[in-house]
Amino acid sequence: MMTDGANSNPGGLSLKAGFEPSVASPLPHFVMKGLLLAGGSGSRLYPLTRVVSKQLQPVYDKPMIYYPLTVLMAAGIREICLISTPEDEPRFRQLLGDGEEWGIRLHYRVQSQPRGIAEAFLLAEDFLAGSPVALMLGDNLFFGGDAFPRAVTDFRSGAQIFAYHVQNPGDYGVVELNAEGCAVGIEEKPDVPRSNYVVPGVYLYDGEVATIARNLQPSSRGELEITDVNLEYLRRGQLKVQRLSRGTAWFDAGTSSSLHEASAYVQSIEKRQGMKLGCPEEAALRRGFITIEAFEALAAIMPACEYRVSLQAVAGEYRRLGARGA
Repeated sequence: MMTDGANSNPGGLSLKAGFEPSVASPLPHFVMKGLLLAGGSGSRLYPLTRVVSKQLQPVYDKPMIYYPLTVLMAAGIREICLISTPEDEPRFRQLLGDGEEWGIRLHYRVQSQPRGIAEAFLLAEDFLAGSPVALMLGDNLFFGGDAFPRAVTDFRSGAQIFAYHVQNPGDYGVVELNAEGCAVGIEEKPDVPRSNYVVPGVYLYDGEVATIARNLQPSSRGELEITDVNLEYLRRGQLKVQRLSRGTAWFDAGTSSSLHEASAYVQSIEKRQGMKLGCPEEAALRRGFITIEAFEALAAIMPACEYRVSLQAVAGEYRRLGARGA
């Protein structure tokens, strides 16, 4: 089944760039958990990644990992597990901590070797404990629209992937759609793509996903492929596809060129609007994870910098206009 990402905006949601709706009041604690993948060798970004993880590289004014983390938080997800390499896991802990200051709980797992995206479900199986999960790749950045928060809210069972129209589909996993907009096939980096719709790095799965991952056979690359997980849900008739609207911007920031493009996009939007994108503190405030007093306290202990000034401006607007107006 496919639904269009260009939805109306009913009362209570004030849309902001970055898959990030603001809300007028605290939302309930969602059952869905989050997995955030920040592993891999980052070979496409060499030599930048010789000493610093790909997902810790700057995207304009913030570490890359801030952006997908903010997307998960803005969708109401408060239990998140980050998976990284043995070398980089301590650095993510130093940057993000346990999430308490943002009103969330961050857990960490180590992937000792790059054995595929789907291995994440096995590494974090104790964390998931049968809960539905939103999986995000740490080098995928999304801006605009409310497709993902709504999908999290509406998710019930099976699996849901997203479809994004690109000019170079052969570089990605391609989803083939029939006349009714239903998925009929998914191919990983095909030589002859059957559509221009590709699957970006954000996925929703029910509690069966760990069992499915455990029964996968490694690919020719020796990895557990996320495409094979999606194909199994498709075989079961349980795979939904949601097309992202033209107002959504997606960057796979795994190459030097795409990293630069993402940085330029963020700089342009922030300069134009005077607001930060990919800000976990603001997502925590607008989702009701923390109070305005806690938000102001976070800004107060930061050094003098643009980021602090931006948070103080958010706090001032929040105080003046209230949660709905801000």
